[in-house]
Amino acid sequence: MKVSIDPELCYGSGECVYRLPSVFTVVDGFGAVVPGREDGDDDPEVRDAAERCPSQAITVGE
Repeated sequence: MKVSIDPELCYGSGECVYRLPSVFTVVDGFGAVVPGREDGDDDPEVRDAAERCPSQAITVGE
């Protein structure tokens, strides 16, 4: 699974970092995927964080 955050949509709420700091971080005030964590192992917590993103900036795909 590929995890990414669209910087055009993210407004930096930090919800993803709060929910899953092992995968998400904040860079320059906006959400980002921790380097090396872009390719997940179909973790349901990652999908949950994507669904709960208030700006819908997180994409989880194959």
